[in-house]
Amino acid sequence: MRNVTFAATQFAVSSNFDENIAKGEALVKQAAEQGANAILLQELFAGYYWCKDQDPKYFDWAEPYPGSRVLQHFSTVAKQLDVVLPISYFEKAGNAHFNSLAMIDADGTIMDNYRKMHIPDGHGYQEKYYFSPGDNGFKVWDTKFGRMGAAICWDQWFPEAARILALQGAEVIYYPTAIGSEPQDPNWDSREHWQRVMQGHSGANMVPVVASNRIGTEQGETCGITFYGSSFITDPFGAKVQEMDKTSEGVICQQFDLDKVAKQRASWGLFRDRRPEYYGRITQF
Repeated sequence: MRNVTFAATQFAVSSNFDENIAKGEALVKQAAEQGANAILLQELFAGYYWCKDQDPKYFDWAEPYPGSRVLQHFSTVAKQLDVVLPISYFEKAGNAHFNSLAMIDADGTIMDNYRKMHIPDGHGYQEKYYFSPGDNGFKVWDTKFGRMGAAICWDQWFPEAARILALQGAEVIYYPTAIGSEPQDPNWDSREHWQRVMQGHSGANMVPVVASNRIGTEQGETCGITFYGSSFITDPFGAKVQEMDKTSEGVICQQFDLDKVAKQRASWGLFRDRRPEYYGRITQF
């Protein structure tokens, strides 16, 4: 038996870096008080989602790995609380910029850095202006509380990403997110589609998924976005076992026996019966 409690958080951010860091820390502490061992904060939580507009001033927000103030702060928090923290931040690497995540182990160690592989480009979500595509592959980390995988927002729509993480032994997959209304079509609500895609990854790979999204309305120069929260946790069969609403700040927690989940995954035969020798065509189109 290897019981691990996972948590997702969600909150609205302000224009103040220190306030956002303090809010994130408060929610991490709240989750830890509820017994969480590994806690997910939303994508790029240190500031507004600035990708609504194209403005070079936002490049000043980027920080290097591992010297980022965000990473350094939550390294201290992780050590104090004995929790694992996947932390999303804006990375500067030489002349390149990435939408990145570092896993921080429960002893405060800032582990390997993942750079978001799939970069969207749409009205209100103009990330290609700011971020280069990730160049270091999909990552899993061996932490105090298990082998953990993570991808970032737009990555969550790609089944290949989840499968690669599962093939590398991920016992849970985290998806920090910033998603909400579509400025070009106010009647388009992607919330349920967004959830169902990740539920499918969970069920297809038989691993729990933890997704964290922001809430609140953020107005840019060219458009505004109302983020729809709805952070959730699935069981290894893809069913939602914890879920937040569209507007409330808070945390959700769920415990899994990872040894039991591993036995279920092995017995179902999903990985035993794979035929990778016939999957080559997926890379040809």
